[in-house]
Amino acid sequence: MKEPKIDGVIIKELVTHTDERGFFREMIRVTDDFFGEGFGQLSHSLMYEGSAKAWHIHKNQIDWWYVSGGVLKVVLHDKRDGSKTNGETMELLMGDNQDSVIVKIPPGVAHGCKCIDGPANLFYITSGVYDVEEEGRIEYDDSVIGYDWLKGPEIK
Repeated sequence: MKEPKIDGVIIKELVTHTDERGFFREMIRVTDDFFGEGFGQLSHSLMYEGSAKAWHIHKNQIDWWYVSGGVLKVVLHDKRDGSKTNGETMELLMGDNQDSVIVKIPPGVAHGCKCIDGPANLFYITSGVYDVEEEGRIEYDDSVIGYDWLKGPEIK
């Protein structure tokens, strides 16, 4: 597993078996420590190129994200009081031509994404079923987080 910048975020590298017919990729097993909190709901979000969805945050719920097509820039920001990585922001690219991974997002970590090559398909499992009391929203341009969703890639 990769070492993420935010404590409690886990990036699980996936094994892909390819042959002339295509590929097979196992994502999560109920017996994985990575998935110990269990299943509540499976959802699918289609995003068009250039669109962004941010910020979401949960009190208790855990999310597991997988991008099956297109490319998303996934951004996480630690809002947990007492966390050793409180205030840290991390970015990663998920989807086509990227490492095949699932990202585990703990409660209290704000999360969002921007479609940079689309359309993109985000599949996510949550540890609980949808509950309006569990769903938190933070404005995309929140000054405390200070993330610029409109910035382009770094010029090198």
